[in-house]
Amino acid sequence: MRKPMIHAALIGALLGASFVPTAQAAPEQFVIDSAHTYPFFEVNHLGWSTTRGLFRKATGTATLDFAAKRGTAKIVIDASSLDTADAKRDEHLRGEDFLDAANYPSLTFESDKLSFVGDKLVKADGQLTLHGVTKPVTLTFSQFKCGEHPIYKKHYCGGDATTTIKRSDFGITTYAGAIGDEIKLSIQVEAAREAKSESGS
Repeated sequence: MRKPMIHAALIGALLGASFVPTAQAAPEQFVIDSAHTYPFFEVNHLGWSTTRGLFRKATGTATLDFAAKRGTAKIVIDASSLDTADAKRDEHLRGEDFLDAANYPSLTFESDKLSFVGDKLVKADGQLTLHGVTKPVTLTFSQFKCGEHPIYKKHYCGGDATTTIKRSDFGITTYAGAIGDEIKLSIQVEAAREAKSESGS
């Protein structure tokens, strides 16, 4: 009678073991490398050409969980850092007619819905706050890569993302009809993975 009891005990142990969750990789924390992250924009000018500019100051963080295929991200852009290579135009764009940087010093994109294909980030759905107005926006990544940075010898992730918004949706309507309503926003972003603490957390 002992054999059936032993077999039952072994089967019970194996079944119990099958429900023990396997170890999962912890979400990884990243800090944006401001020296290699430049949001820029394109807008039609009078139907003649495309005016381009960039923002020289951007900070932010991200959490990437590659095992669960999810994560979060936040990017804060300094509105006063706008640069279109013309000082007079830059002053106008930072003023009340457009960004009104004195009252709205930051543009912010926050996402809690990142989409992956394999280990590649392909999309970030979130909220863009511009000129005091918050609207849903989706950033689409044309490329994304992670690995050891060849110079800094740290684990980095980076990519190129784009979206198109209407400035009128954010209350910026100056020179409507002359300056385009649609704004193409692009961001080249690189971020360094934070080192884990000694406790491994």
